[in-house]
Amino acid sequence: MRFDVLTLFPELIESHMSYSIMKRASESGIIDVITHNPRDYTLDKHKKVDDTPYGGGAGMVLMPQPYVDCYEAVDKIENSITLMMTPQGEPFTDSLSNELVNYNQIVILCGHYEGFDERIRDIIKPREISLGDFVLTGGELPALCLIDSISRKIEGTLGKIESAEEDSFSDGLLEYPQYTKPREYKGLCVPDVLLNGNHKLIEEYRMEQKILRTKKKRPDLYKKWKKQNQ
Repeated sequence: MRFDVLTLFPELIESHMSYSIMKRASESGIIDVITHNPRDYTLDKHKKVDDTPYGGGAGMVLMPQPYVDCYEAVDKIENSITLMMTPQGEPFTDSLSNELVNYNQIVILCGHYEGFDERIRDIIKPREISLGDFVLTGGELPALCLIDSISRKIEGTLGKIESAEEDSFSDGLLEYPQYTKPREYKGLCVPDVLLNGNHKLIEEYRMEQKILRTKKKRPDLYKKWKKQNQ
């Protein structure tokens, strides 16, 4: 999987890729994350990429020329999709992550300030993605969340692909509670069922816990899961 990220702050992306699972995935060639800075494509001698909005208003708007030229300079490979990180986009979900993992290349546009000149959307025609109904100072953090979520679904990123298959949302439910050593801590003990070695009972217990936890913490997800499994 190759990720091409258009960003004014490539260090934010590159720094995250230098740690933990993402670092190992990059070094092993499972994923390739490449940054592209629109400032390198601006025609302004001061490397300016934004300007005041027509019609007035606060803040600055990202100019179309640097972003469009930067995007067009990205080498597109077969089976590629372009995304724009924006609060106006469709919600990013585990289901969407499962869909995007099937692409060979994902190009991601990260915005800043008051957002993109509308002509960037008109020309590039990206699929717009949002992490939720809130606003951040830039698109880098949402882009990293997207890269992280998709990468862990690729064979080889995690120690075992089953680790991703058992995550929250993978089957519409939240993950079951996890325990490790010691068996007792401050009067709280690991449930006996996890210690008896009976894998069928453990599986049944975990499924029961997933349902109870989802019903309590995310009744919206529970109702959707129950409807699909009736």
